[in-house]
This record gives sequence, structure tokens and C-alpha cells, in this order.
Amino acid sequence: MCLVTDRQRVGGADRLVERVSWAARAGVHLVQVRERDLEGRALTALVAGCVAAVRGTRARIVVNDRVDVAVAAGAHGVHLRADSMAAARVRTMVPPGFLVGRSVHGLDEAREADEAGGLDYLLYGTVFATASKPGHAPAGTSALAAVAAAVRVPVLAVGGVTPDNLEEVAAASASGFAAIGMFAAVSETALVQAAARAAAAWTTRRID
Repeated sequence: MCLVTDRQRVGGADRLVERVSWAARAGVHLVQVRERDLEGRALTALVAGCVAAVRGTRARIVVNDRVDVAVAAGAHGVHLRADSMAAARVRTMVPPGFLVGRSVHGLDEAREADEAGGLDYLLYGTVFATASKPGHAPAGTSALAAVAAAVRVPVLAVGGVTPDNLEEVAAASASGFAAIGMFAAVSETALVQAAARAAAAWTTRRID
């Protein structure tokens, strides 16, 4: 489970840090801080707040594309854009155990990224139609399954993932998912319920 942040949708940076704390204690594994409009100092402060918010939990904070900010703020990793630097180069800049993920949008791109090495996971999408990516035709779960079968690293689905289609995502052999809306404009109770439903989708799949 990966929460992708959008502070504008939750009422600002302070509310976002609070929500990250809720999510970590609900069992969310990754938080991708994706606040692309923030300059370095403000982003570093926000990431540091998120790191503090998950302390004592299993949740890990990764920063969207900004390796410098991730290292400076004590984050656990970085999430690279599809057009960003190579993961192998990132490995020369970060401490051991640092998480490195990358967004991909097609099967060939996923294979190339996997073969290049240095990655801990891939984020594949857009799987379902979503308002956050208008004009992007959804790839669907068949394409997701093909990517998951073709690479060695875990694949997370992104784009239009909701509690109602989590079982489809799990059935496509994705290792998990990333979402903004599922964790955004909801109460703490609703967030905990969404995380529990997500965990159940993968638990049921393992039993099957």
C-alpha cells in the first residue's frame, strides 16, 4: 500500500503530515511525497515532518524524484519519474538500504528499467481511468499482469485504484498499489477501513 500525497486535497501541509501518521499506523507501507510545486526548502521541511510522523511504524517515506531532498530530510528512498536519471546512478548518491522506485507506462519500458538494475519496485499505470490523469487511456489489468510477469521487481498499480477494484489488481499479480484519492478526503476511521480492505484483498489472493 502506497499513499501518494497531495496536500491541496487534504487542507495543507500540517493536515497532510497528520494523515501520513494515520496511514502509517493503519498499515500503509509506503508514502510517496509528491508535491512538485514546492521549492527545495519547503519540500525538505515537509518530508522531514512525514519522516517523523511514521517513526516507530513499518511505513517508509519516499520522495518524488528529488534525491537531494530525500537524503537531506532523512527519507527512506526516492521515487523516480519515467524520464529521470538511472537508478544505478542514484545508488552512487545514497546510503545503503535506500529505496529506489520508478514509474513506467508500458511493457517494454518496464523490462528496460528492470534489466538496468538498481530498482526496488516499479509503479505501473495508468491502470484504470482517473480524474488525476485526464485524457490518459487506462491500460487495464491485463497489461498490468503482463508487466508483473515480465519483471523481477515488485510492481505496484497506480491510476484509478479504489476499494472496489483492489481484488482485480491483486488478481493481476501486482504486489500492491499506489493511490491518492483512496487516502485523501476521508476521516481517520475511513482511512483505517480502506487500508484494512486493501490488506484483505492481497491476503485473500495468497490463500486462493
